[in-house]
Amino acid sequence: MKKYNQKYPLIWKKKNFYIKIYCSIPNIATGIIITTEKSTIVVDPGDGILRDLNKDYSAKEILAISDIFISHGHHDHVGGVWSLLTYLSVMKKSTPLNIYYPKGCLEIESIYKAFHNVYSHELKYKINLKEIDNSRTFLKKDLKIKPFKVNHREPSDDGKESIEVPSLGFKFEHNGKSICYGGDTAYCDALVNMAKGSDLAIIEAGAENENESDLHLTIEQASKIGRTAKQHFLVHVPE
Repeated sequence: MKKYNQKYPLIWKKKNFYIKIYCSIPNIATGIIITTEKSTIVVDPGDGILRDLNKDYSAKEILAISDIFISHGHHDHVGGVWSLLTYLSVMKKSTPLNIYYPKGCLEIESIYKAFHNVYSHELKYKINLKEIDNSRTFLKKDLKIKPFKVNHREPSDDGKESIEVPSLGFKFEHNGKSICYGGDTAYCDALVNMAKGSDLAIIEAGAENENESDLHLTIEQASKIGRTAKQHFLVHVPE
């Protein structure tokens, strides 16, 4: 496999449309923040997201986070959810928090249920679970979000076949600019279509060899898709 060394964080900004990818390391963590003039959202808050946000933002700014978007439930994409929710509670967040996640993603529902069981007596803000599929485009203040189904799979317990994981990519649009985030996925037409012409495409390249290309994209596949966008980042590359 062609070697590709990605250095984090990755930052892209067009006027007031800003994204920072703190990291995207297979089996370790992912963490992304997107901001506009009116919106502050987190995407795939993996382990360490609270520490990373605290380096860049004040407590007041972190409390202003209105939405979390989850591409899928694997631990390297949701490992920081509990700590972030707890911090928001301790710091007395009072405005609602929406968590958008793929239909059938049991991990998010389980984290929420356990968190609510422990902290509901002191929780000052409302957590809204928003199970979504790829059928609806919606607006969040000055940000338009289009979820799209991707093709992420994991090995079965016996290792003889692969099992589909509830997974989504997202296209974020603001003031005529667009960011396509594919999450984790093998090759799929939806990602190809959404990445094409985007101002920024964030494409995973997690397959270490061709034998894993039914689970993740190879460097070659990811690069080919990324080049159809105006700019692209390759992420989730094995270290």
